[in-house]
Amino acid sequence: MSGQIRVLLVEDHDLVRAGIRSLLQNLPRIEVVAEAGTGREASHLAEIHRPDVMLMDIVLPDANGLEVAATLIKLYPDTRVIILSMHSNEEYVWQALHAGASGYLLKNSSTSELEVAIHAVARGESYLSPPVSTHLVHDFTRRARGEPSSLEGLTARQREILALIARGYSTQQIASELSVSPKTVETHRRQLMQRLDIYDIAGLVRYAIHTGLLLPGE
Repeated sequence: MSGQIRVLLVEDHDLVRAGIRSLLQNLPRIEVVAEAGTGREASHLAEIHRPDVMLMDIVLPDANGLEVAATLIKLYPDTRVIILSMHSNEEYVWQALHAGASGYLLKNSSTSELEVAIHAVARGESYLSPPVSTHLVHDFTRRARGEPSSLEGLTARQREILALIARGYSTQQIASELSVSPKTVETHRRQLMQRLDIYDIAGLVRYAIHTGLLLPGE
């Protein structure tokens, strides 16, 4: 690709977005054409600017960044999407790739890596942060060998709580269902999130479906 790489930056935290914008403005051949803080704004600005690359936060206040990305990729196939995330968990990465993202970049990546990622996807290539690639290879190898999934590393009680969370139960409802205190539920939920490296309900639901703990539509 010759000329400027036109970037749409999608990040809901103002200070984080300003920091990323500042980094991008100092990189050659990269131009930030617009910024969005929500999924709705991203959709509107993508239609107006038709950017070459979208840097898309995985968590947005009004939508799931992966779902927004999947929709925009179908609408604008010439636009490449790089998912921005704090998490290297393989479930997030598989979901991002399934949505059609060309890249997955961790938010603690260096400026040089950000530049490399943008140029790579603009050329039609894919880019995954090294820790993400490592997790993905390990996960693929584990599955190919038929080794236990991360689900099997959870306690029976954590699996119960995960299943109830995925079904939409509140902390109080889970406590009542299992005859334990809400504090105990919160402790188990925190531990299973740390174990799975998944920190939002939507991600837990996808994980529960992916592992067969919850059937789609259940």
